[in-house]
Amino acid sequence: MNIFVARLNFKTRREDLEAAFAQFGQVTSAKIVKDRDTGRSKGFGFVEMANDEEANKAIAALNETELDGRTIVVKPANPKAPGEGGAPQS
Repeated sequence: MNIFVARLNFKTRREDLEAAFAQFGQVTSAKIVKDRDTGRSKGFGFVEMANDEEANKAIAALNETELDGRTIVVKPANPKAPGEGGAPQS
């Protein structure tokens, strides 16, 4: 399952994001989206977990909790439509 994580602290690293979710199961990837020009975090990212049950537990446990001093929003990522780019819609 692909998980959308918003309101990240701009200093949160990929490893921090992965560690937060690894408490609930196997993380297959973690990515913080960065600005193409500046390389600065855009404040959101994605975590992919191999097991949907573990992913749902992580979403329930981590949504509206604090990570690196910011209250994060965690929810299933909306799949992109073919040819569509950008972040998932709220």
